[in-house]
Amino acid sequence: MRGTNFATQNLGDTHLYLQMSESVQVPSPMTPTYVLTLSCPDQPGIVHGVTGLLLQQGGNIEEAAQFNDHHTGLFFMRVQFACDGRTQSELELAFQGLSTTWNMSFELRSATAKMPTIIMVSQQGHCLNDLLFRWKSGWLPIDVKAIISNHRDFYQLSASYNIPFHHIPVTAATKANAEAKQLEIIQAEGAELVVLARYMQVLSDSMCEALRGRAINIHHSFLPSFKGAKPYYQAHDRGVKLVGATAHYVTADLDEGPIIEQDVARVDHSMNVDDLSARGRDTESQVLARAVKWHSEHRVLVNGHRTVVFQ
Repeated sequence: MRGTNFATQNLGDTHLYLQMSESVQVPSPMTPTYVLTLSCPDQPGIVHGVTGLLLQQGGNIEEAAQFNDHHTGLFFMRVQFACDGRTQSELELAFQGLSTTWNMSFELRSATAKMPTIIMVSQQGHCLNDLLFRWKSGWLPIDVKAIISNHRDFYQLSASYNIPFHHIPVTAATKANAEAKQLEIIQAEGAELVVLARYMQVLSDSMCEALRGRAINIHHSFLPSFKGAKPYYQAHDRGVKLVGATAHYVTADLDEGPIIEQDVARVDHSMNVDDLSARGRDTESQVLARAVKWHSEHRVLVNGHRTVVFQ
């Protein structure tokens, strides 16, 4: 769609409208929008190459961010753009040539498509409840396909949101079969994201590998201190002044995957264990929600053991 620029000159009570000779491209509200994320060795000309190609393809940049990691020598970029007249496949083909030139890894996704997601949970439901409310309120650009749990506690909560609930018990003897069933559900639903919303089972190395880059976990930020089943009891006993939470990608190294988001909340001597736990649960819910939002908006790029997050 083409529009015309007008300049307005105020002459007393008279407004003189001067038509500008140059017309500009005005994106239609229905124009498809995409998110391009990329990484490659840092070198001059990358931004020029990317933006130039977008111009050639008729793209209109809406948001752009970049990061040069001087430690690793890598360049990261996220560009959101509108483009009419080109299919996603055509755009991907165009960027394939650019990626070869710059030794670049890239992904091109629809900016409006909601990410198919499965949530896994055990018996602590604060993160699950928070995610479902935010999803239903339209704050999270995800499509919750199913909930998987090794307990039945949240069957009714799942039903209240009309989400399929899969109860898959896990014991040491059944762990391999249980994970096989979980993966079958994940694949059948086409899930691009798996959220461990206080799922209290350690995933096997093979499960971690199958979910690499698309599984997010949440836990308290006391690690490596206060390990075990009751970290807040240990923290209270030591008189901590901060509680917090960490959201990270799942890897075979337990709780050591690339960190996406963290936060803390202050506590003091007047609080008992329940107070500390409640403050911790609130922080966990907020941190996990932000990590899920940023991942589903394609704002998180893995950089070795770390992440680049374009907020």
